[in-house]
Amino acid sequence: MPPIGSSLGHLRILLVEDSPDDAALMSRQMLDAGLQASFERVETAAELREALLRFAPDIVLSELGMPGFAGNQALEIVRGWHADLPFIFVSGTLGEENAVAALHQGANDYIIKHQPARLPSAVARAVRDARGSIDRQRVEAELMRAQRLESLSLLAAGLSHDLRNILQPLLIMPELLKARTPDPQLHHLADVIAECGRRGHEMAESMLSFVRGSRNTRERIQVAHLFEAIGLLLRSTLPAQVSLHLEVADPALAVDANYTELQQVLLNLALNAIQAMPDGGRLTLRAEADADPRGVERLRLSVNDEGVGMGPEVMGRLFNPFFTTKPNGTGLGLISCKRIIEGAKGSIQVASTPGVGSCFVLLLPIRAEVVEQAQPAQPVAAGTGQSILVVDGEATRLSLLGNALSSQGYHLQLASDGGAALRWMQQEAMPALVIADAGDKLLSASHLLDEMAALGYHGPALVLEDVDEPVPLQGFPTGVDVHVLRKPLEMQQVFRSVADALG
Repeated sequence: MPPIGSSLGHLRILLVEDSPDDAALMSRQMLDAGLQASFERVETAAELREALLRFAPDIVLSELGMPGFAGNQALEIVRGWHADLPFIFVSGTLGEENAVAALHQGANDYIIKHQPARLPSAVARAVRDARGSIDRQRVEAELMRAQRLESLSLLAAGLSHDLRNILQPLLIMPELLKARTPDPQLHHLADVIAECGRRGHEMAESMLSFVRGSRNTRERIQVAHLFEAIGLLLRSTLPAQVSLHLEVADPALAVDANYTELQQVLLNLALNAIQAMPDGGRLTLRAEADADPRGVERLRLSVNDEGVGMGPEVMGRLFNPFFTTKPNGTGLGLISCKRIIEGAKGSIQVASTPGVGSCFVLLLPIRAEVVEQAQPAQPVAAGTGQSILVVDGEATRLSLLGNALSSQGYHLQLASDGGAALRWMQQEAMPALVIADAGDKLLSASHLLDEMAALGYHGPALVLEDVDEPVPLQGFPTGVDVHVLRKPLEMQQVFRSVADALG
């Protein structure tokens, strides 16, 4: 059996004791039990304050009743210096009433001097509990800091979206101005406006990237090493009734990701799982190779608990900002996890059964996407009167798109929402192309195209997506050829995409 203090390292133990013989006896008892320690004895308030600063003890053991300096005063001084420093009363005259009062005052434990066998184990337990509490506070503080940054990220994302909409005309109008006049001075002014628009968009994206931190910084992560680090952090916070199991199917598993963010996600899910098991249970983190439906290799990370589980109502709101079931929760932890995983081109899935437990599954691509270099732009042919239906709730962009495409020789029909587009389609002939904004909150682009397909539309569609909200192509009807165009829009890019979609 290992010594009682084998995992604690060398301890600094401060003894508040007026009897040198009693202090020597306690020191010998602890050393004989296997604790590795150095000791210092004080017996006045001034000596105690000086020793706290100079000796920096791991634990304080104090006699309760001493001439001129009571143990209660020592406890008050220690708590004023460090609220979490372990403090144990050791006394030969400690009655039950005094013992209870000592615990109420903030002592960690009390020991009767006539029961020496209990002293070493009480010291070891108090030090372990204090260190676990400090580690837990550090992890929780780090998660709270990350969640505060994520709340700023949510605000910045909304602001970035609004700024992109406001700046959109600065990217569209210059092309319209240049198409309507040969004046070189106006051409120069149009180029200045376009450059200001591009710089404005870059500033909005830079602000978003700064608030989100190193979101785009990737590295090759050995999953086994990541799990080891997570295990070190979690084991110091685990309640005694919760067992942690880390399983890596292949020691060579690696993934291209942001180490800090991936660790944050797993820690957040694991701490949630621990809190969901008030009566204890098994917490399992597992990593294994997987493949998507196309056979592309990906990493599957799962966090399983045997806790209270969640019902349909909680599951339906799980990733809503500021929704929480915890008394002191922020409601930003899970949405932060979701944004990190989706920002890494992955997905997060949840299964839960009340009374049985929950399982969170993270699916991440093993390799980061390789960005292909853009090819030189080719001249875009003008339209020949093809009918285009544009559906966009942003009035300025809708108007500018209509004017720009009309100037290219297309016949335009504009609709500010999906309902107006469907009414027009029922009353008029089918368009040659539909352009729809993916950000419509009332009728998504996929649902709109579903309804159009039901009315008989089988032409191409150009879907406008936000940079931070990719459009899942699998949600669109099979009979519609869907092309995606990322905002912010530039008119030459729009003209080229329209020409490509029309074939």
